[in-house]
Amino acid sequence: MSSHYEAPIREALVTGKKSYHDISVEVGAPVLGRANKTWYFVFTLALIAFLWGLGCIIYTVSTGIGVWGLNKTIGWAWDITNFVWWVGIGHAGTLISAVLLLFRQKWRMAVNRSAEAMTIFAVVQAGLFPVIHMGRPWLAYWVLPIPNQFGSLWVNFNSPLLWDVFAISTYLSVSLVFWWTGLLPDFAMLRDRTPNEFQKKIYGILSFGWSGRVKDWQRFEEVSLVLAGLATPLVLSVHTIVSFDFATSVVPGWHSTIFPPYFVAGAIFSGFAMVQTLLIIMRKVVNLQDYITVLHIEYMNKVIILTGGIVTVAYVTEFFIGWYSGTSYENYTYLSFGAATGPYAWAFWALIFCNFIVPLSLWVKKLRRNILWTFIVALVINIGMWFERFDIIVIDLSKGRTPSSWAMFSPTFVDIGMFIGTIGFFFVLFLLYARTFPVIAQAEVKTILKSSGEYYKNLRAKHGDDVAHHVDNDPTAKEPSSNIENKGDFFGNTTPESEPNSKHNETVEVDGLISSEAKKDQIDQMLVRVGSYNPKSESSDDLQKLSGVGPNLEQRLHQVGLYMYNQIEKLTPQDYQLLRDVIEGFPPADQVEGWNVQAKELKNNK
Repeated sequence: MSSHYEAPIREALVTGKKSYHDISVEVGAPVLGRANKTWYFVFTLALIAFLWGLGCIIYTVSTGIGVWGLNKTIGWAWDITNFVWWVGIGHAGTLISAVLLLFRQKWRMAVNRSAEAMTIFAVVQAGLFPVIHMGRPWLAYWVLPIPNQFGSLWVNFNSPLLWDVFAISTYLSVSLVFWWTGLLPDFAMLRDRTPNEFQKKIYGILSFGWSGRVKDWQRFEEVSLVLAGLATPLVLSVHTIVSFDFATSVVPGWHSTIFPPYFVAGAIFSGFAMVQTLLIIMRKVVNLQDYITVLHIEYMNKVIILTGGIVTVAYVTEFFIGWYSGTSYENYTYLSFGAATGPYAWAFWALIFCNFIVPLSLWVKKLRRNILWTFIVALVINIGMWFERFDIIVIDLSKGRTPSSWAMFSPTFVDIGMFIGTIGFFFVLFLLYARTFPVIAQAEVKTILKSSGEYYKNLRAKHGDDVAHHVDNDPTAKEPSSNIENKGDFFGNTTPESEPNSKHNETVEVDGLISSEAKKDQIDQMLVRVGSYNPKSESSDDLQKLSGVGPNLEQRLHQVGLYMYNQIEKLTPQDYQLLRDVIEGFPPADQVEGWNVQAKELKNNK
């Protein structure tokens, strides 16, 4: 028994005195309740930035990409920098969800949902730049090998740019399905809890008929593992293919075999930093500090230290190889003495400061667990990773092999406006997501509540691992209330103020059948109407005398609190439908329509 639990010395992943019901209420509150002032303030800023960027995009498409700061030497600059930056940010979401799921890491459960959403929204921003860079975005479908008005269109499969199309579209598709699959139990929770009929219908459609049966959970686990297995190699392959845009060229500083692993590490580095930024904002905006704890922040910071170290080794390697080659063309690449002292020195040193010097502070535990400092570091890393992509593209292109091809790049207000617009668009999508989808995987958090919840850890530290030692204090104990003294509510209070925290009817033991708190509420309401069973003063009836009831079904009926004929006699068609939703394999309507009459006759003949 004890091996199932964590040692009390391990820090809790869920703080406060939380019950399963509390998790459902608090995770659903940002969606079912009203948004606070902080949400409206942040959303307004994001919307303004998005509208500014939208205006710049409309101006660019209607006028031409000549409004950007490009020239005949630097044909890629701000746009592709932003593309690679956004694709990199989108990496960490799938990594957190897929890789950490395969490794069974408990701390992923509070952060995976936001990370997966970040992946979807970041890839959307990334896709905007190559399409607009075409100059004629209405012909974007030409990148796909599809029939068209000119006959069959066969694209250049030798081009790394085409590899990007297939890699990113595949990555987006798998990430979207992975994200949606994880949301199914939470959609069902919102469907069951919302009093709004329109919301109930919408979340009913989105949940794909999720009922919380054992078969649903079995399929959920299988699909999640399969998708995690598919997504894990995509985490490595997508940014590897993005690096081929540069590594397959002959431009000095780009033609490098270290680019694939270096780009992957950099993407994870920047992606985790963006997840940190979002988590710190979300835990405050939607009041989820008990589920996104300082421990989660520290674990994320440790991954940032690891990936930051890999990126730093790549920086040193690139600088050394450029110097060791003795080639003059390598003396002005993005990591070289020429870059550190030339006209783009400001960008070079911004890269070193943001990606190397500042992250070193996370080696100090006190700073690693400081929320404000972590937020600042995460922002600085995101800025530094943008400068890294800017340096790779602009510095390497600015000095060609002949002096006649040397040029400088300066962004225009349109370049800057489009970039700020995508940041605004990203946060608009994310904030709308936080108001419509649960930002915490509540069903998964419930699975670690007893092993990693602060309240249960304290109980085990005081009473030991045996549940019987502290059953009176355990808010989810299976012991029927009729077998123990009345100890009040969740915290042992017997005053009227304790009623909001009271639990479901404790003669009902449906935790093994369903996890939906709303379904449990409906069962309680049914038992109030048909009557509840008191084992001290009543004896249960033989429900197997009802047509179609065997030992297994009788046991399931006992689990939902039905023990006697006079209870069965009062069941309505709505009650039968509820039982059909809760009990797997419950007989169809035509087989149970006579139960009421049979129960009445059996009761009278006792």
